[in-house]
Amino acid sequence: MSIYIHIPFCKDICSYCDFCKFYYNEKWVDNYLIALEKEIKTKYNDELINTIYIGGGTPTSLNIKQLEKLLQLTKLFNFKNEEFTVETNADLDEEKIKLLSKYGVNRISIGMQTVNSKYLKLLNRNHTKEDIINLVNILKKYNFNINLDLMYALPNQTLDELNEDLDFILSLDVNHISTYSLMIEPHTKLYIDNISSIDEDLDLAMYNLIIKKLNRYNHYEISNFAKENCFSKHNLVYWNNLEYYGFGIGASGYLNGIRYDNTKSFSNYIKGDIISSSHKLSRQEIIENEFILGFRKLEGIDIDLFFEKYNISIDSIKIVKDLLEENKLIKDGNHLKINPKYIYVSNTILVNFIDLEV
Repeated sequence: MSIYIHIPFCKDICSYCDFCKFYYNEKWVDNYLIALEKEIKTKYNDELINTIYIGGGTPTSLNIKQLEKLLQLTKLFNFKNEEFTVETNADLDEEKIKLLSKYGVNRISIGMQTVNSKYLKLLNRNHTKEDIINLVNILKKYNFNINLDLMYALPNQTLDELNEDLDFILSLDVNHISTYSLMIEPHTKLYIDNISSIDEDLDLAMYNLIIKKLNRYNHYEISNFAKENCFSKHNLVYWNNLEYYGFGIGASGYLNGIRYDNTKSFSNYIKGDIISSSHKLSRQEIIENEFILGFRKLEGIDIDLFFEKYNISIDSIKIVKDLLEENKLIKDGNHLKINPKYIYVSNTILVNFIDLEV
């Protein structure tokens, strides 16, 4: 079992961000942490927890006292610490790093996105290349597992500019790299400013460049690359269709066959009116998710494990047979996976598993 905790506060709002977020306000944070503690104490049933992921927002935007209060809340869990991740920006200081280490955080995910000053300004990111270098060096001193987020397909970005970002990342020799093609979502500043997405052919060329440049890493999920033994254990919970708690405003969870979403209303959350929607999944929907999430992994779906879970031979499902015949799915040992040459257009394959007949 795993836990995701959402901290919606930021010192600055990125122009592309459509997550649930608010500008940092000390009083709001204090009230939020009280409500978060109540939610945890109400919902959590003392299961053994393997991974915790605190995301946002920017969890490290909290002041040192508030950050410690947040970290103390994780002591409420029966936590076997296989992985404990906290998201941050490049302004994380050593005092907070020491505090994170003290509470067992062993993985830091840095929202780098790019180090090109032109695109940093466009994305409203307030760091420099030197800030990233300094933070990575300090985190290495404290033996953290480090992830860097890379955003590409930025408006007017060239392959050469992306290549410079990739060379910079490789020079840092971090354990894990997550890549995101920029999606311009409604209600973001980029959308309001009528910024357009780049050409699809260029987007594909960029994706292929990333795969080529990061070939010293294991490309283990569509958008994720890691050194050996540094795969994100927490994110694998999602991709393996396993259950997890989601705590905090705007968080989602999956418990006892029910997928739920927490409210995005700050006032409702503070009042304890937390769940905005929930849905009990049918067996068919659970199997659909097994495919849609499992095929995000480059190794695909374990055929024996699938049979163990659902008592269905994966080969007997008609769409699986059809996609195998079309060579869009292939078998690799005991795994069924998307043919690597179709990874970039994987959504055109995954859509076949919606309203699945089993």
